[in-house]
Amino acid sequence: REVGPRLEPRRPPLTQATPSREEFEALYRQYAGAVLRRAMRFYSRDEAEEVVHEVFMRVWETWGGFRGASSPMTWLYRVTTNHCLNRLRDSKRRAELLVEHHGSVPGVWQSAHDPEAGAFLRQIWSALEPELALIGVYHYVDGMTQDEIARVLDCSPRTVGNRLQAITAQARALAGLEVS
Repeated sequence: REVGPRLEPRRPPLTQATPSREEFEALYRQYAGAVLRRAMRFYSRDEAEEVVHEVFMRVWETWGGFRGASSPMTWLYRVTTNHCLNRLRDSKRRAELLVEHHGSVPGVWQSAHDPEAGAFLRQIWSALEPELALIGVYHYVDGMTQDEIARVLDCSPRTVGNRLQAITAQARALAGLEVS
């Protein structure tokens, strides 16, 4: 099973504020399928197709912001993930996402199919800071390793490990369990 963005060679930054029609169509043809697959980790196919259009509208608007520090796929993966998380944050569906994809967090989050556990998951997921939620999705939903997450977020694996510990501690504290 493939997780995370496929690593590609880095590209030079896009220097113009908006792409030519040909450049944008080429980007869409090459990456729309990957953006759709990523969005389907969060939503049904119908809603994921809508997300693809929203993501590419965002890409059009921020075209000049791509610095070339990563591949276009890595950039689109992150834009898509952030867009999906923002949509979920507003609708408080982050906990349902974990249940749908059978994600689990050690200890507290293991009984995700229990209705009470589902309510608790919604409480935890909505209480997380955006950075922790992003790392949580990458690790617990996508199954990415700490090294893979570190590459995508451009930080150290130790930082990712610390954030995962913070997620677990926050979950345990909300559950009224002893935080270790």
